[in-house]
Amino acid sequence: MIAADLHVHTTNSDGTMPLERVPRVARRAGIDAVAITDHDRLHPDLDRPVTSRDGIALVHGIELRVDAGDQRLDLLGYGARRTDALVEECDRIQQNRKERGAEIIDRVEDRLGVSLPVEPRPGLGRPHIARAIAEVSDYDVQGAFDDLIGDDCACYVAREVPSFEHGRDLLAGACDIVGLAHPLRYDDPAAALARCETLDTVERAYPYEGSVDLSPVNRAIEQYDLLATGGSDAHGDRLGLAGLAGDEWSRIRERLDVSAE
Repeated sequence: MIAADLHVHTTNSDGTMPLERVPRVARRAGIDAVAITDHDRLHPDLDRPVTSRDGIALVHGIELRVDAGDQRLDLLGYGARRTDALVEECDRIQQNRKERGAEIIDRVEDRLGVSLPVEPRPGLGRPHIARAIAEVSDYDVQGAFDDLIGDDCACYVAREVPSFEHGRDLLAGACDIVGLAHPLRYDDPAAALARCETLDTVERAYPYEGSVDLSPVNRAIEQYDLLATGGSDAHGDRLGLAGLAGDEWSRIRERLDVSAE
């Protein structure tokens, strides 16, 4: 039984569900806690590390893309507060997202000879552009990624992201817990898991496609004395595809500042 889904995106980044709808959807899924982990962005309507809304604990979090040198990784911060350093970096990243989005849109429009119904803005991600492509072409969202805007495709433009060390330090200064997201999704999972040496957690429960061997994750948890987190990486309104059982959530909750919940 899943009690906590600690990896959820809202319309503040590239999700389709507004924050105010999250408690209702969580109750429908039988979940007690949700972490809002929008990409490279704190949520403007969450002003505490943990907030209770309609009986659901909402953890203020963030998912931050970082450059580890050999590959790019995603870090998850839980129990977030607005520090000047993190806010400044998020603002810089969002400006880059706007500029990068404009370039991707221009490339797609030139290639397909269409006008996309999407504008460059802070918070813009490739899923927004993929959905716009699907509205005005024969591509569906996955096809847009596969053929146009996915990594190494003709219309792809890389983002400017902080280094692993800088991103980790920013999150450590602003969040109660910092961990590695979906470790088995990277090109080199072993190298990604080695980075957990300086982190608090790793995401063990995740809706990977097909069967996966979690033993490397379990070894990292034991080797680095990590807490296990988990979540569905929801970009829509299906919560609880992966997450933590009640006892696992209790261990995470003990590390969060819930004094103002």
